[in-house]
Amino acid sequence: MKEPSFWHETDRYSRRSAPVTRALLTPLSMLYRWAGQHRIDSTTPFHAGAPVICVGNLTVGGSGKTPIVAAIRDFFVQRGVRAVSLSRGYKGSHKGPLKVDMTAHTAADVGDEPLMLACSGEAWIGADREEAARAMVYEKVELIIMDDGHQNPTLHKDLSIVVVDGGNPVGNGFVFPKGPLREPISTGLSRADAVIIMGELKEDLPELDAFKGPVLRARLSPRGPAPDGKLVAFAGIGRPDKFFDSLAQAGADLEETMPFPDHHTYRKSDLSFLRKLAAERNARLITTEKDFVRLPEAERDGILAFPVETVFDGDALSALLAPLVRV
Repeated sequence: MKEPSFWHETDRYSRRSAPVTRALLTPLSMLYRWAGQHRIDSTTPFHAGAPVICVGNLTVGGSGKTPIVAAIRDFFVQRGVRAVSLSRGYKGSHKGPLKVDMTAHTAADVGDEPLMLACSGEAWIGADREEAARAMVYEKVELIIMDDGHQNPTLHKDLSIVVVDGGNPVGNGFVFPKGPLREPISTGLSRADAVIIMGELKEDLPELDAFKGPVLRARLSPRGPAPDGKLVAFAGIGRPDKFFDSLAQAGADLEETMPFPDHHTYRKSDLSFLRKLAAERNARLITTEKDFVRLPEAERDGILAFPVETVFDGDALSALLAPLVRV
């Protein structure tokens, strides 16, 4: 789904904010908000028998959750805990519960984010979170890290973390489909134990100022320098500009950038166009790790993946997670 531009227009009275469209969408927005809250209020969460950490957000689309899940998983694995990620498997044909095998599964099978997580550690998918948690605990998983699911009440969460994209924290501030929010900001934060702000916060959030829990600062950082030579970058993530900016900051010589919708399935025509564009610019193609695993294996030759990792300010992450080390 391509997000409408008015979702990110903060001046609610400008023509670009589509006031008529927003007014027409208000009843649907109220219904969506009510349905989500009703589900939370009427559901008794299942206790999995292992600690559950949820890394979620307040908006639809990307906010940098998946690299944070990987960082949290690494924190526990380095301390001898069998910590495993759990994703819904968005856009994958398999519904799970299923342990992702990067040598046997494709993004079409399990989704791009779980496949990317499986490249660096143990990852599972499960459309039914309770069923997946039961299967994981049966297989002796010691700690479950949910990639997304802050609005999913089916599993009891021992630690709920909300990730906020500093460059685009809440869009126009309205609930879907009137805006990008999954629920009102204050409602979502009331169930959070901690907040992680990815990047520099571009605007004040009064609700965040009132939040009583820890607020951590983090950013995506390249694992190495940008490749030499001219590059044509493409990305189908929540905010492709974040990737392009990261490349530029790493010293990349960007000849062209091509954004695609989040979770975009690349067709042969897309890749033919990109290869032609790169040839015209005498450049190489480069994309995100998330996009790279989504490419058909036969089409990956000659395309570079630019790896990034989450870097936290200070030792706030260790202080937040340390109480759960002894599981």
